[in-house]
Amino acid sequence: MAREFTRVGVVGLGTMGAGIVEVFARNGIDVVAVEISPTALERGRATLTGSTDRAVARGKLAEADRDALLSRVDFQVGLDALHSVDLVVEAVPEHLDLKQRIFAELDRVCKPEAILATNTSSLSVTEISVATTRPNQVIGIHFFNPAPVMKLVEVVRTVVTSADVVADVEALCERLGKVDVTISDRAGFIANALLFGYLNHAVSMFEARYATREDIDAAMKLGCGLPMGPLALMDLIGLDTAYEILDTMYRRGGRDRRHAPVPLIKQMVTAGLLGRKSGRGFYTYERPGSPVVVPDEQTPVATGAALADGARAIAKVGVVGSGTMATGIIEVFAKAGYEVISVTRGAEKSAKVCETVKTSLNKGVVRGKLSEADRDAALGRVTWSATLEHLVDVDLVVEAVVEELSVKKALFASLDEICKPGVVLATTTSSLPVIDVAMATQRPADVIGLHFFNPAPIMPLVEIVQTIRTSAETTATARAVCAALGKTGVVCGDRSGFIVNALLFPYLNDAVKMLEASYSTADDIDHAMKLGCGYPMGPFELLDVVGLDVSLAIQRELYLELREPGFAPAPLLEHLVTAGYLGRKSGRGFRDHTNR
Repeated sequence: MAREFTRVGVVGLGTMGAGIVEVFARNGIDVVAVEISPTALERGRATLTGSTDRAVARGKLAEADRDALLSRVDFQVGLDALHSVDLVVEAVPEHLDLKQRIFAELDRVCKPEAILATNTSSLSVTEISVATTRPNQVIGIHFFNPAPVMKLVEVVRTVVTSADVVADVEALCERLGKVDVTISDRAGFIANALLFGYLNHAVSMFEARYATREDIDAAMKLGCGLPMGPLALMDLIGLDTAYEILDTMYRRGGRDRRHAPVPLIKQMVTAGLLGRKSGRGFYTYERPGSPVVVPDEQTPVATGAALADGARAIAKVGVVGSGTMATGIIEVFAKAGYEVISVTRGAEKSAKVCETVKTSLNKGVVRGKLSEADRDAALGRVTWSATLEHLVDVDLVVEAVVEELSVKKALFASLDEICKPGVVLATTTSSLPVIDVAMATQRPADVIGLHFFNPAPIMPLVEIVQTIRTSAETTATARAVCAALGKTGVVCGDRSGFIVNALLFPYLNDAVKMLEASYSTADDIDHAMKLGCGYPMGPFELLDVVGLDVSLAIQRELYLELREPGFAPAPLLEHLVTAGYLGRKSGRGFRDHTNR
């Protein structure tokens, strides 16, 4: 039987500590809430009452329950108040020497059987535990912010943590209504080890001026369904906290360069640009602590007139290709009022594409998303063709053929001969260099990447990829077209992976390496990222959907271009692809899908 925790202590009443106090008190457990001074104690009390008052205002908590919750909390100054608790959770700033001093003092104050826990997100629980005479009773209990809301808790055992202590803490997490994943003591644990490499990479993109902060954040929210963009998330976490976590993970985690903090982070911390808490980080906020972003000198002008400034007029669009992406793009343009010429290789393929577009539009009518009149009007705007010569008078061509460079180059060479001067030639490639395609023509200034996401009629994002030869007029035209389609266009340079894939696939690759090292299970890693970070899918769920072969090909492209050792494809991913385990499409990937 797991032990019953009737009275617990929490040391440190910042945002996280106050949240942990609330979690315990909400679940009927008496809490001794400890701070270093009366002033800090009052700040902690205000944080807790503010959180519970908001819960009452939103109808999430009854007034009587709030009052009962607050009555269970005993606010005290100094660690001596913890002499009779069954468990202590430390939630002070991420400095090893500070935590070690606190644990040495807790070891002296607390009763012999008390469990001592740290909420550290990156430091070594083992190094903290050796400051005590009871390292077998020291454990990591890593809550996620905001603790009352987030369901995940990482339970971190050291090599000497007692099995009984682990079992008792796991049972406590269940009582608190949390989902726990139990792991060993490794830098970053699961969530931060996967999250912060991605955040650091996003900062490096911004530092290199590869894309704007707004476009990087929009790309990851709209392209991957993430709750926040990486730079906004850095501001929420705090750049000083992020720097400490990255620096610790770099030093403790084998000095992987992906965790070496990007220099810009240290510069911003030194300048006091810490994110929301200081009122300015990557974005500028209404006031310190406010979530409200206000315009600053980097905020883009996003009016319709500005979007259209310098853009060419587009009325007729050619779409070349017969696959899923091509049919989706035809539908998107036709619904937006453009005249569309669909070109495929032969009448049979044209008929198939036509039927696919009709079926999709009919589904829109059935679901109430589209009227019958609008469906008929959209279909009436499309001309079905099997010859490129019919593109002679279009204003824009969107190529969506197979992802083979030789095929695309040959097509663009043909388009160069057929199309009138001034036509924008766009490729939907997701991985090939746009400049290679552009240089197959005599008009590279008119060539650009328009990377739609699948399914094109639903996904709101388009990556606008400009090469070093793309003209400003061509980019302006692409931006105006995306706006007219009701899409969010994000502008980036012609680099492998563009924004979304360059940030997404190294994170997925890191997850595979974590599984390969037997650090955790696929289920627990997926739980950690969905429940701890709010991701719509865990990395292994997503890999099985995307296809392991597709994921491996993209990761190889990234590695070949960037030559970053941390981007080398995980051997496990390569082995699964070799074995024919490609994900859902083959019936098996990281999971067996044959009986689902």
